Amino acid sequence: TPSAVQKIKELLKDKPDHVGVKVGVRTRGCNGLSYTLEYTKSKGDSDEEVVQDGVRVFIEKKAQLTLLGTEMDYVEDKLSSEFVFNNPNIKGT
Repeated sequence: TPSAVQKIKELLKDKPDHVGVKVGVRTRGCNGLSYTLEYTKSKGDSDEEVVQDGVRVFIEKKAQLTLLGTEMDYVEDKLSSEFVFNNPNIKGT
């Protein structure tokens, strides 16, 4: 979303040696997955690259099928600010 693009641009502004962010998934709890987000200095050999309005997002190979069709947003309210992944393939959270 435009909000996520703007936030990533802000975060990378002070990190000239990083080219974008990398999204992955990790096993969490009994049967769930959680998303990971980290700065990256280069594209991995098996990463999928998505460029949106000048922002580069790399998706780890093992996360690509899980994230297919997912929208990444950035949401702020009075108590928190966070990246939110709106995944139409998830059956529960």
